[in-house]
Amino acid sequence: MSSTSHTRRLRITAVAAATTAALAVVPAASASATTQTPAKPTIVLVHGAWADASSFAPVTALLQRRGYTVLNAPNPLRGLAADSASVAAFVNQATTGPVVLVGHSYGGAVITNAATSTPRVTALTYVDAYAPDAGETVVQLTGAKPGSALAAPVESVFDVVQDPSSPQGDVDLYVKRSLFPQAFAAHLPAAAGTLLASSQSPIAAGALQEPSGAPAWKSKPSWFVIGTQDKVIPAAEQQVMAARAHGTTVTVTADHLSMVEKPTVVAATIEQAARR
Repeated sequence: MSSTSHTRRLRITAVAAATTAALAVVPAASASATTQTPAKPTIVLVHGAWADASSFAPVTALLQRRGYTVLNAPNPLRGLAADSASVAAFVNQATTGPVVLVGHSYGGAVITNAATSTPRVTALTYVDAYAPDAGETVVQLTGAKPGSALAAPVESVFDVVQDPSSPQGDVDLYVKRSLFPQAFAAHLPAAAGTLLASSQSPIAAGALQEPSGAPAWKSKPSWFVIGTQDKVIPAAEQQVMAARAHGTTVTVTADHLSMVEKPTVVAATIEQAARR
């Protein structure tokens, strides 16, 4: 077995318990209800930095149980404009009908930009996520309010790797494994946090410093799930972003990985956006 396959299996194991617990409280959808209602929108999920699609596994399972088609869009984590273009292309070419676009963390900045060129996206859902205005950067928003564990000198927060295929100086950033569990998922078992820290996907430093374009939240309705214990994007800053977007806000006692710690709340909020 390759190290990549082993890492992915460990990551899925870390969220499997949350998925099972979430499914236990969700009643099966009736066939008659399906035939009497219009087709449900497709839910397209966009993971954040230092994560991958498996971070949405518990939420995906819940939404599929409720009859939704759920897809995970590619998020290369190379640059905000490029990542947004990848997501927009996926939505426009790999889906049909209405779409609800969901972003976690950096993925929120991505959907903010991608949805300006995806006319079938009817709503946006931000999960512990950045919702930048034009010209703002992820780095800027991270430090806009006190409380982020990542708003510190790079060398104290990240391990860096220079990918030879990237421009010199645009290094890949990995959150230090000693910091990751407490910053991202303090309410998960320690073993789960360690697994997630070991399987993180890096983001190019330049992506975090790239100014956002015109935001889709100015023209599309939005929902925000805000983890009150978030130590990556402070809850106070998330509230500011939600308010200026005139978004519907749901707070939950959770860390930065609300979709792993409280998947039922996240899934219910996405469903609210889908039913608008």
